[in-house]
Amino acid sequence: MIIALAFGTVVFGGTAAYVGWAVYAVWHGASVWPYAAGALALAIGIPGAFAGFYIVLAWVFRSERPPTARIGAWASLRLFWDETRALGRSGPRQTLYRWLMADPAPAPAQMPVLLVHGVLCNAGVWLGLRRHLLTQGIGPVYALTYGPPLASIESFVEQVAAKIDAVLAATGAHQVAVVGHSMGGLVARAYLRRYGASKVRVLITLATPHHGSVHAWLFPGTSLAQIRPGSAWLAEFNRDEGSPPPTRIVSLWSWHDSMVAPQTSSRLAGAENVEVVGVGHNAMLGDPRTFERVAAELRRAASNAEPGDAVAATASGGAQRVAAD
Repeated sequence: MIIALAFGTVVFGGTAAYVGWAVYAVWHGASVWPYAAGALALAIGIPGAFAGFYIVLAWVFRSERPPTARIGAWASLRLFWDETRALGRSGPRQTLYRWLMADPAPAPAQMPVLLVHGVLCNAGVWLGLRRHLLTQGIGPVYALTYGPPLASIESFVEQVAAKIDAVLAATGAHQVAVVGHSMGGLVARAYLRRYGASKVRVLITLATPHHGSVHAWLFPGTSLAQIRPGSAWLAEFNRDEGSPPPTRIVSLWSWHDSMVAPQTSSRLAGAENVEVVGVGHNAMLGDPRTFERVAAELRRAASNAEPGDAVAATASGGAQRVAAD
């Protein structure tokens, strides 16, 4: 609710103030065109400024990329534009998340899906992926909003546990599939560490900073301090990395992540690591190829297929490339 109120105040409050100012000026004889141009400039410029800053910081602290992961000028511009669009649409979606991401009606299901968002976000960021999964006949799809936003990651685990129990009760299923974006992947892993995997068939993490990100230094809060590279929390959290995970984990990560730097922080030993090229951190929540891979992994989990049956996948700790045009 805190995130929704914050975005609502900025997005809708700011829009109302600007429109009121423009209407007053036009009413008193001013031309409408400068105000229309100004509205367009603000709608693109504000998220563009944030996207540009995050991308530059991620480039400064980037992982060394192999030649096959390098992109040209046009793809770089597309990366910036996709991140700008993703940030621009995020505000309204997060403001209206209670209506856009309401839970489905209780009904029997084999393997419901639970979506867990990242830091300083809420369930509204999942609107695009949920729509895609439902059109593919995958679901039911639930989403969790946890908080308060800057509390400890460990404090979010109980909220995830309660949501999983509620989903299982509503569907009669024995297990859920969990998809976590950014810090949401760490929250889900913390759940597995505390409660085990008896209720989770598969965990798919998207752009999760399994080993931290320098971007976490930009914000205050306990959860951000925990995901700063080299933090004591991360060292303890990852002490058993490389051992067989409690359930199958798939980490989709991008060589061009704009908010996880170094980008290889998203590699997780013991997981199936899937490389993405040319897609930013927030744009991954709207990327069609990422959606297709998530859907394929969920179908595999639902069918109880072995790792090599449903889609081409790498051995534990390996990587498969999903290139972005």
